[in-house]
Amino acid sequence: MTPRRIGPFEVAPIALGCMNLSHAYGAPPPPEQVQRLLLQALDLGVNHFDTAALYGFGANETLVGRVLKPHRSRIVLASKGGMAGVSFPDGVKRVIDGRPGAIRRNCEDSLQRLGTDVIDLYYLHRWDKAVPIEDSVGEMSRLVQEGKVRLLGLSEVSAATLRRAHAVHPISAVQTEYSLWTRNPEIAVLQACRDIGAAFVAFSPTARAFLTGKLRDVTTLEAKDIRRGMPRFAAENYARNLTLLPAYETLAREAGCTPVQLALAWLLSRGEHVIPLPGTTNTDHLRENVGAWEVQLSASVLARADALINQHTVTGGRYGAQSESEVDTERF
Repeated sequence: MTPRRIGPFEVAPIALGCMNLSHAYGAPPPPEQVQRLLLQALDLGVNHFDTAALYGFGANETLVGRVLKPHRSRIVLASKGGMAGVSFPDGVKRVIDGRPGAIRRNCEDSLQRLGTDVIDLYYLHRWDKAVPIEDSVGEMSRLVQEGKVRLLGLSEVSAATLRRAHAVHPISAVQTEYSLWTRNPEIAVLQACRDIGAAFVAFSPTARAFLTGKLRDVTTLEAKDIRRGMPRFAAENYARNLTLLPAYETLAREAGCTPVQLALAWLLSRGEHVIPLPGTTNTDHLRENVGAWEVQLSASVLARADALINQHTVTGGRYGAQSESEVDTERF
């Protein structure tokens, strides 16, 4: 296992995304299951954990912070601000707010929930297009100067926005969806990260379970599962996407790995600065994910996977209209 780098930190080639431990895919698992999973990840060599103020409206940070606090010196802890839960008379709602004051509040709240004095990698979760990126990153740079944050990152931004931000303060990581079925980063962001020396952290690397081969019937998704609002998971589109899986699963068998490991190993092949960020609530799946960093894929297998599942063969957009308007990624 050859480590990868985020700024001065050496991290395992595959990180652990903690979102689905509290957020997005239906009812979260019980706290004791989460604790087992996080500690198992440490035992398997994972040392890069990713959370956010948004996830569970703070509950995820509280849980992750409590479990990992005794191991704080062993890990690279990442969190995000600029998009968080805000209380309204009719409940807590997700709000994107990149104003300096909001970013500072988000960070200080996250520090308290995580039970730490400093966050190793702090992302702007979404660029608030009503606020110049220079203003948001300028405030984040002051958090670095004050010792509350070590490194800065951005999420779901274009190469042009990344370069503008990097001119204000060095950006050490960009986090965006990237997998065989979501290729937007290949337009310019992957290369821009390489140019400035930033890591590229790929979230949803198994296509929100599509590439596991285990999600066959989207009607079984829980009512609050965010995939229900994503065009690729609409029944008609998903039925078409499922027709891609038999050949993909055959390719994984030929490569001597599972479909999940093929997806993660393909990502690892895209550049030494690419770090897949899968999430799971299952320790068996966790071991499967981590096993991908030992998988060696031939050039032929990589090319066949690349040609089989890509932006031209997948049916449906990755986000609905509202969510799509909130991101700043280049589009095919």
